[in-house]
Amino acid sequence: MSDSILITGTAGFIGFHLARRLLNDSDHTILGFDNLNDYYPVSIKRSRVEILKAFGDRYIDIEGDLADLGALQQAFQEHRPTLVCNLAAQAAVRHSLRFPFTYQRSNLEGFLGILECCRHHEVRRLVYASSSSVYGKTEKLPFAETDRVDVPVSLYGATKKANELMAHCYSHLYNFQTIGLRFFTVYGPWGRPDMGMWIFAEKILRGDAIPVFNQGRMKRDFTYIDDIISGLVNSLFVDGLEPYEIFNLGNSRCEELMEMIGILEQAVGKSAKLEMLPAQPGDVVATFADVTRAKEKLGYAPTTPISEGIPKFCEWYLAHPAIANEAAEWRRTQT
Repeated sequence: MSDSILITGTAGFIGFHLARRLLNDSDHTILGFDNLNDYYPVSIKRSRVEILKAFGDRYIDIEGDLADLGALQQAFQEHRPTLVCNLAAQAAVRHSLRFPFTYQRSNLEGFLGILECCRHHEVRRLVYASSSSVYGKTEKLPFAETDRVDVPVSLYGATKKANELMAHCYSHLYNFQTIGLRFFTVYGPWGRPDMGMWIFAEKILRGDAIPVFNQGRMKRDFTYIDDIISGLVNSLFVDGLEPYEIFNLGNSRCEELMEMIGILEQAVGKSAKLEMLPAQPGDVVATFADVTRAKEKLGYAPTTPISEGIPKFCEWYLAHPAIANEAAEWRRTQT
């Protein structure tokens, strides 16, 4: 039986990939909801949406703001989704230091609207994006879902923890299933141009120095987009989950930042110039996902090391010079 699945954030990186996977591999109808904001070039977002529109009437494009409760209610009333995946949010740790009210509106008001609409329209399951940022100052590695997450070091991380608490409340009070996924540094083709891997590739190719924070003493659990999407798909459809669940979705490898840079250099065929800088407010030194629960309950099994994933990203990046140039021009306007 096919479902009508509402995915918010389909013009964004992860939402686009999830919608395309479901359209390619199933007969579900996908409702794409996105406001196409200008946090980064809208042209990149529109390019993603055009790929989804090529699937015809199985993809229904809805342009609307998550914090506009009326627009959200109309989408639920008209299309009656049976499953919802909320991937729309204001992303990025450092941006939250400068524009806190954007996060309050998108990540808190917007998510509350999703919960209310799911409550009133008999949605079977809500899957939503949380983040490894909820772990904040946690020093124990790897991060497990049972670790304390009450010491966030960024407003972004705090909003994602708030989403988990809100979901728990609604799941308990109104008896619908909520599945939160803590993503760990997702990268890959059609990624976000504000993220480190894209920025580094751009600057290496242009001969500009790349900013290396904390003097390069950073470690990240870099997770390739295809692995994340497999986890997301299973989160939507697998049986046997509790009414409220939280899962880490990462690569379960803690990679040195300098190793990532080295693989990038090889993939683009050019050496990097490094600008070694102190740590930035809101940054954490290391992230590392314990994915034991996700493996046991979702069948999640990441397969892509950075030695394979980074060259795939670079291959896509080099094949899309117009998009790369748009991102570079946008970045110049931000400084």
